[in-house]
Amino acid sequence: MPIASSARLSAQGIAFDEVGRQAIMADPNWRGGDYYGGTTPDAGLAIARMVGHITYLSEEAMHNKFGRRLRNKEKYGYDFSLDFEVESYLHHQGDTFTKRFDANSYLYITKAIDYFDLANGHGSLKDVFHDIMGRFLVLSFTSDWLYPSYQSKEIVRAIKANRGDVTYFEVESSYGHDAFLLEEDVQTPLISGFLAHTLDAAI
Repeated sequence: MPIASSARLSAQGIAFDEVGRQAIMADPNWRGGDYYGGTTPDAGLAIARMVGHITYLSEEAMHNKFGRRLRNKEKYGYDFSLDFEVESYLHHQGDTFTKRFDANSYLYITKAIDYFDLANGHGSLKDVFHDIMGRFLVLSFTSDWLYPSYQSKEIVRAIKANRGDVTYFEVESSYGHDAFLLEEDVQTPLISGFLAHTLDAAI
């Protein structure tokens, strides 16, 4: 059940990951990754999280949640302090992330995501599903621009090209990539129905 996913990360996705990695490595406390037992590169990791978090949201979700509302003020400060609510939100996301995540882990996990390519070593995405007999449920979300629906449809086409059993749903949502975490009411019946039907077919 690939949900809000793709066979490979796009160039745009890789670009955002690289900005995050560079933010961490530019932090003087990173020290080439040898920061354990000392001061951790929290400033760089927080920026990486801020950049990454933007990719999880949609423009509509950010507009509905923040718009251009100011943070605890009635007019612009004309300095580099926080003016907008969305700025404060991103700073909060970055700060809390540094308290529960490791900077080196962020570097390696994002690299692994960048390197992943389902078709690697198979020739083509169609070849990946040549001998697979299982059933598939593929879900995507209309406002997810990090893993847009067309990428899920590529997987669906590759399965169908092998006469595979695949069900596809594009869920209407304004949450962006975060929809896979927030649209429980829509996903639950789709997933439970798929699993029940698969079990019945197996019996």
